[in-house]
Amino acid sequence: MSDGPPSSKSELFADRAARAPWPAPGAVVLETRQLVRELGTAVKSRILHGIDLTVREGEFISLTGLSGSGKSTLLYLLGALDRPTTGEVLIDGIEIGGLDDDGRAELRSNKLGFVFQFHFLLPEFTVLENVMLPMLRRGARTTADATAHARAVIASLGLGELTERRPAQLSGGQQQRVSIARAVANDPRIILADEPTGNLDSKNGIIVMDVFERLVRERRITIVIVTHERSFASRTSRQVELSDGRVIADLDQRQLL
Repeated sequence: MSDGPPSSKSELFADRAARAPWPAPGAVVLETRQLVRELGTAVKSRILHGIDLTVREGEFISLTGLSGSGKSTLLYLLGALDRPTTGEVLIDGIEIGGLDDDGRAELRSNKLGFVFQFHFLLPEFTVLENVMLPMLRRGARTTADATAHARAVIASLGLGELTERRPAQLSGGQQQRVSIARAVANDPRIILADEPTGNLDSKNGIIVMDVFERLVRERRITIVIVTHERSFASRTSRQVELSDGRVIADLDQRQLL
């Protein structure tokens, strides 16, 4: 990853043209079937209308659309953070609607990583400790192994010299990269990101997109992001556009410059 973003729009497009083709998508890792989400009791408001979506290994998908189109609602259902009114969500073939709260939490811990608009870093802990905590909570690594793995992930995102700093000592872009490191450290199959560049300036937004692209290309992590930034959505391998709770476009961008 470069130290900063391209210095001009023309340089950005030249950089995109020089990139290798996107890897071919692999097996299905995430799927929805006739997904419906309604809010309210006496008077119901339908947020999603029968969404059918298939996501494959190694895809970098942007969910786009106007505010209120259902992008974040869909992302939260994909991440087992909310339950559908009707329909199904399958992760690695597991239909998550039948899981209890503990089962859903275990699935999130084992298969998913999350990055949000706000970093949600714990202010009293260092960068290293923030990245280690999910691994220790999961219990799959010893403290020594979690420490070594966290250091390696942090260094891979260009933050190796910041491991002992606390969040308040970091810039917004650095904090967001730490949140990505935290999501990556548990070796998830899928990363779900809700407006991950929403609080960043354009320079740091491009850096974060560079990080996501590298994770897809080099590690074949599947990433689904919600974004309102068209320039960032154009960088993903596939763009799914929503309007009024329905998918109105599903564009394969792997061959587009």
